[in-house]
Amino acid sequence: MTEAIELLPQAFAAFTDRVNAIPDDRWDAPTPDTEWSVRDLVNHLTSEHLWVPDLLDGLTVAEAGDRYSGDVLGDDPKGAWARAQSASQAAWTATRPDRDVHLSFGTVPATEYAEQMLLDLVVHAWDLARGAGLDERLPQDAVEHALGYAREHAEEFQGSGMFADPVPTDSPDPQTQLLALLGRRT
Repeated sequence: MTEAIELLPQAFAAFTDRVNAIPDDRWDAPTPDTEWSVRDLVNHLTSEHLWVPDLLDGLTVAEAGDRYSGDVLGDDPKGAWARAQSASQAAWTATRPDRDVHLSFGTVPATEYAEQMLLDLVVHAWDLARGAGLDERLPQDAVEHALGYAREHAEEFQGSGMFADPVPTDSPDPQTQLLALLGRRT
């Protein structure tokens, strides 16, 4: 089975392609994340990936502080994402899979952190595509891996506030299954 760390480049590319294709008039458009506009969603992912180099370097969330809070996009949202993505991807390339990462809820191996980041990139690439009116098809390998992870953690996700409650689907399509499991209606 391909590891999440190995699939991160696919997920980065999918999200980056969509960020780069956002029309100027769609930054304020709503997304399936009901509280986030397209800009809010890109800000969320940019902030998350600004954290990655620090966390993979051994810092705790407390040590990193609030330097990645608020609006991290400024006047150049596409450039801000490109810089955060580049630094994050470089940190993932250089990290050891067994490295401990100190997250807000505890310490986990880098492989678990990669699983979470892969899932987030994949699902939010779809959210971004839907909100910005772009191509919604996602990389199959990354989707199938994220679906396996989401199924393993479905009980944890329910009621956590991270994702909406699952919606029923009888689709055989892994992407549709993943999105439904995480409360998205396709």
